Amino acid sequence: MRPIICFLFFFLCSFLSSYAQVNPLSVFERDPDTTASAFEVIRIKDIKLKYVPRGAKLTSPVTVLNRIKPILKKYKRFVPHSFWDKTNQFALNINEVAFVNWNAGGDNSVSALANMKFNRNYKFRYLNWNNELRLRYGLNAQEGRQLRKTDDQIRFASTFGFRKDTITNWYYSVKANFNTQFSNGYKYPNRTTPISRFMAPGYLFLGAGTSYIPDGKKFNLYISPVTQKATFVLDEDLSEQGVFGVEKGEHTFMEFGFLVTNSWEKEVLKNVLMNHRISLYSDYLQSFGNIDVDWELNFLLKVNKNINANIGSHVIFDDDIKFDEVADADGNIVDPGIPKIQFKQLLGVGLNYAF
Repeated sequence: MRPIICFLFFFLCSFLSSYAQVNPLSVFERDPDTTASAFEVIRIKDIKLKYVPRGAKLTSPVTVLNRIKPILKKYKRFVPHSFWDKTNQFALNINEVAFVNWNAGGDNSVSALANMKFNRNYKFRYLNWNNELRLRYGLNAQEGRQLRKTDDQIRFASTFGFRKDTITNWYYSVKANFNTQFSNGYKYPNRTTPISRFMAPGYLFLGAGTSYIPDGKKFNLYISPVTQKATFVLDEDLSEQGVFGVEKGEHTFMEFGFLVTNSWEKEVLKNVLMNHRISLYSDYLQSFGNIDVDWELNFLLKVNKNINANIGSHVIFDDDIKFDEVADADGNIVDPGIPKIQFKQLLGVGLNYAF
């Protein structure tokens, strides 16, 4: 049995040596530093095998440029997530009526209303900061009379809120509102004596309270038990008349009271968007119980991305704005008049562009 094992071992060594093309005897060498003794040190040489393994693939390190294909698909650049939500909208509604040999009669007229809206809202965990700027201006040109203003508004609102955790929808809030107009307002057909101007009146609300802002819904309820309202009349002529609640000759009128505001935007039907905004204010010191109301309700009917119809109403009641003033022959005011409900209705079809 032992001779057979020795024969197989010798045959295996011969086969491996012939396959690797290396002489197994030349692998070992004697250490020249060893001296004659009872034992010798034998080292193994560092020999590189001459054969190439079957799995190896030899490639040239030179890059051939004519084999490179251009990238046809454009990949979008990575944009980091922003906690700011912004909206820029411009709308232009135009109404036109023209008559040619019309037996029923009528005057040619053109009306235009421009509306711009800018929103900058920030929301991250405990913080919520909403900013909105609205600009509106409308004109009407009718055959046989001069150009008239139909709408005029500058409105800015900013609310900063902080909540104690990410579960609750109630925020501790600070709010600022500012309202005024662009140009002079007249009681037509009188075009010589303006009844309002830029910053005459101008309204500034500044207060602190709490806000209810649910996630995923365009709903905002603000309640402030401490709000200061400032009314500005910076025009000298209007200031001398003592309009909008200011004393004669004064330019500002301060009030301190309770403010509740609410805004809500919702798609009530398919392609019908409702926009609601209301402000209720009552003064503690001079006229507690009299509530100043400013309410807007609009319905936006979308035809497509850039064409829509707008139906809206605006109601204002302010105890400091009087109507039906009575004066004697010398110009002295006998009866300052009474406050009345102011109502405005809008209907138009036009273009809407978001950018």
